[in-house]
Amino acid sequence: MELITIAYCCLMDQETINGLHVVEHPLVQHKLTEMRRKDTTSQNFRTLLNEISLLLAYEVTRELPTEEVEIETPLVKTKMPQLSAIPSVVSILRAGNGLLEGVLQVIPNARVGHVGLYRDHDTLQAVEYYCKFPPLEGGMTIVVDPMLATGNSASAALTRVKEEKPFSIRFLCLLAAPEGVKALRETHPDVEIWTASLDERLNEKGYIMPGLGDAGDRIYGTA
Repeated sequence: MELITIAYCCLMDQETINGLHVVEHPLVQHKLTEMRRKDTTSQNFRTLLNEISLLLAYEVTRELPTEEVEIETPLVKTKMPQLSAIPSVVSILRAGNGLLEGVLQVIPNARVGHVGLYRDHDTLQAVEYYCKFPPLEGGMTIVVDPMLATGNSASAALTRVKEEKPFSIRFLCLLAAPEGVKALRETHPDVEIWTASLDERLNEKGYIMPGLGDAGDRIYGTA
């Protein structure tokens, strides 16, 4: 707990706390704790990730724009709010697809894009191998990836998304490290971040501590 507090203070000292939203809802935190356990099976991990991503999706979409439209209930005609625009979702492969499923349960008619990145284990830099987007220009785009570790993959993905000229971008992750938040605030200060937890730090291999291991491996049961 002291280390997490120190991490928050570090972020505040470097003026990077702005734009970071930590979702502390009890259900989110409970499910995240279950996901962190090393003996949680891939099946249970996927189920928990789907459930928690649905809850996170409610938070990241809290300020979506609405407009009043006239409808007819069984009793009367009236004006009620509805979304004025549907956001698009971009998943950072492969682990991002684990978050994507829950988000699509909340926004089932969202258009979906994918960007494939892998982390070079020697340099920790992101290497792109796939990219395909729906039209993003002028709308809101939510970019999803479970882990914000070094921030290299997220930064590279956001750079590619910005080439499509969306009106606004939000980044949604399950866990974030202070180093990743700092990196993303430096490279993309206009992109706000939503996460279930700001963890303590990165280890020497670039993994989030205490973290939950490699999200992709735990989702898909790979080594």
